Amino acid sequence: MFFCKLILVLFIGVITNCSASIERVDDSDLIHILTGEGDVVALFTRATNCGECVEYERVIANAQDELKQTLGASVVQAHDSNLIHIYDPSREPALLYFRRGIPILYTGDINAEEILHFFSDNREPAVKELSDETFEHLTQASTGATTGDWFIFFNSAECVLCQRLYAIWESVAGKLKRKINVARVNALAAGVSTAKRFNVVETPEFILLRQGKLYRYTLKEFTPQAFIEFAEGGFAKTSHPEPVPPIAGLMDDISLKQILQHVSSYGPLPLAIVGGLSLIILVYILKSVCKSSAKPKKTKKDK
Repeated sequence: MFFCKLILVLFIGVITNCSASIERVDDSDLIHILTGEGDVVALFTRATNCGECVEYERVIANAQDELKQTLGASVVQAHDSNLIHIYDPSREPALLYFRRGIPILYTGDINAEEILHFFSDNREPAVKELSDETFEHLTQASTGATTGDWFIFFNSAECVLCQRLYAIWESVAGKLKRKINVARVNALAAGVSTAKRFNVVETPEFILLRQGKLYRYTLKEFTPQAFIEFAEGGFAKTSHPEPVPPIAGLMDDISLKQILQHVSSYGPLPLAIVGGLSLIILVYILKSVCKSSAKPKKTKKDK
């Protein structure tokens, strides 16, 4: 009788473990899933020598039904995936939630309730996209940041590290939501003038706008914890405040070389007309100067 009960318990345990196992996918399958329309929770693990990976696998396996029901997402696991370096520059284990392809990295404790709460609270991307057209209107940077503090990530498509930081930056935004505005600016495309205004010469670069001052993130630690600590007070210890640069005028962004290039693109005739007009204006100015200098001064005797 005892052995029958023992066999029954073991059988139930095997059935439970089988039903709780996470669907494993290779990189090609994962790419196919991520490029689809549905949301995905993906656990990246190493196959060997990773106790934390085993713990993550156990927790996610037991919580996957609730994750699927609450988030409406599929749950998969990838062992030794080459894709992990695209989303997290560090290493496995890494748990990511892809919302219509936009990833957010989980960095809390390995706890099912905390994981579910964080992902549920961030079903929509929290990072705001800023451009030259929207930057000042949304941030109010030059007027003292009346819309709150802004933590801004200047990136570019050519920057490989920038691509790897997207999931991390979404994690920062998810943690700081309702406290600090977290945004992103493409420094070589829609935000080129804004990057020039803030003297951003290479990417990635991070700045904090707070109460009319500018603080630069100069650390080389690109983790959610480091970014959050900086934004919540660390800036006072690691960065010197700078005045917010004024908004660039129209002529600040247009050089003489750009004007001539634009005019010459229409052929030699417009360029000749511009040159002729410039010469006429110059001659007029010189004649005015000469007349004023040649005019005799009145003396007391003349009066």
